[in-house]
Amino acid sequence: MMKALGEGITMGLLLSVMVGPVFFTLIQNSITHGFKYAIALAAGILLSDFFYVLVTYFGISLLTQFPNFEWYLAIFGGFILIGFGLSSFFKKIKDRPITGGLPVGQARKRTAFFKGFGINGINPFVLLFWISIAGLVAINDDYDRFDIGVYYLGILVTVFVFDLLKAFVAKQLKAFVTPKVMVLMNKTVGLVLLLFGIRLFWYAFSLSA
Repeated sequence: MMKALGEGITMGLLLSVMVGPVFFTLIQNSITHGFKYAIALAAGILLSDFFYVLVTYFGISLLTQFPNFEWYLAIFGGFILIGFGLSSFFKKIKDRPITGGLPVGQARKRTAFFKGFGINGINPFVLLFWISIAGLVAINDDYDRFDIGVYYLGILVTVFVFDLLKAFVAKQLKAFVTPKVMVLMNKTVGLVLLLFGIRLFWYAFSLSA
């Protein structure tokens, strides 16, 4: 159980420090509308991630009954993670105000939850990421159902806690998270994701050996 929790927290940390639309949206909305608004926003993001967890895990669990599916899943998941890794490693960060690409309007707390759910849910890369996570889970013979639940819980709770942390220290982050810092974060995350992708390719190779 502790191994599953530790690996889930590690993956959650990777997802948390990836600089993307959700990162900028949390920072911008916390600064503009306040921490309570950002809490509702983070809750919407959490529910969106949980929905994708259910879809990808149960969907892939059904498909594992087909011959050679694990091999195809490992190859597909490996390409996804390597693609994420390369994209993160070579991503350029522009020195511009933190807006998240969204207009800053009148604060309405009742819409914050749905905004968080929508921003995270409509991003196709989020779905692809959770597919790759489901692939990692599917190839891990050491995990039983309880361990899998703990693994996913570790990811979701870590992401949610760090989303709240980012929102809470938003003003400080705005001052200290410079383009150079974000580039370093992206390169670090990119390298780790590449390693996870190679792990999936190695698993596919072991299946065909």
